[in-house]
Amino acid sequence: MSVQLPPATEPAPGPVPPGQTEGRPAKARTSRLRLTVRRFARNRLALFGLFLLVLLFLGAYGGPFLTKWDYQQHDFMNFLSSPSGDHWWGTTQGGVDLFSLTMRGLQKSLIIGLLVGVISTFLAATVGAFAAYFGGWTDRVLMWIVDLLLVMPAFLIIAVLSPAFRGATWLIFVILLGAFSWMITGRVVRSMTFTLKDREFVKAAKYMGVPAPVIIFRHILPNMASMLIIDTVIQVGAAVIGESGLSYFGFGVQAPDVSLGTVIADNTTNASTYPWLFFFPAGCLVLIGVSISFIGDGLRDALDPNASGAKARSPRKKQQPKKRAAAAVPAQATAAGARPTEPGTPAGNQGAAS
Repeated sequence: MSVQLPPATEPAPGPVPPGQTEGRPAKARTSRLRLTVRRFARNRLALFGLFLLVLLFLGAYGGPFLTKWDYQQHDFMNFLSSPSGDHWWGTTQGGVDLFSLTMRGLQKSLIIGLLVGVISTFLAATVGAFAAYFGGWTDRVLMWIVDLLLVMPAFLIIAVLSPAFRGATWLIFVILLGAFSWMITGRVVRSMTFTLKDREFVKAAKYMGVPAPVIIFRHILPNMASMLIIDTVIQVGAAVIGESGLSYFGFGVQAPDVSLGTVIADNTTNASTYPWLFFFPAGCLVLIGVSISFIGDGLRDALDPNASGAKARSPRKKQQPKKRAAAAVPAQATAAGARPTEPGTPAGNQGAAS
């Protein structure tokens, strides 16, 4: 005796939750970059710093096109003249337009700062990650080099080496600055790599035969990208200040090229009697430091989900009108002497109570 079974049918699809479409959620998952930008945009100081930095870049590269004077051109009819319509920031002792000269120095300082920041962060990430990943003698040798560079006075070494490269390209000065500004970040990267190299995704890539450099640059360093970005921004500001200090003492950018440090150094002697010669270049240097500091703080809060400035703001609840304590009593019931029904008391018991 055969038993016939009913044909198998697929279960009917359940009701689609409100706010969702079939096969796609209502809210698309926000990307990490978009979320970071949103958090950064909530920080007003960070936006102000970014605005200042963009304004400095526009002034450095677009300002010379707005004036008829070149930074190497002399006006022999105006020596040490005050700011005017012809010379916006006045002139130097040699009759050079200070605005054009400062914008040229600002260009050089910004370029040097950006290059040094990228070079130093790349060196720190590479050396720290390779030392921790390979360990053993590789770690000992690389850390010995780091410790040696940390105890060496970088300012004096650059001051001693700079006369040997006098007349050469300013890129050598960039390499010297970048070579002595990565050691502390390298130690931080090394300690973070020690924790990352034991993670499951790194072990899986190692067991699959992925080469060590690929694992480092594709799996380890991207997981500390937030720290590296913040370090790059901080290194840019430090490099601009360091370059200006070295150029002020004659160990940085050499003539005929100029930077903010050389402009400030050339006009320091006249700063007390002709203050615009000092305050305009020094003000640009201060604005660079302030803008970089604000941007660095904003990136730290935006990339760190535990930071107080990065937490999402909870939407405010609308205040609902308060409910009345008791319902309105009809006029007929009040006239008859009946009491209003109390909350929690059945309506049928009201007459019994009376």
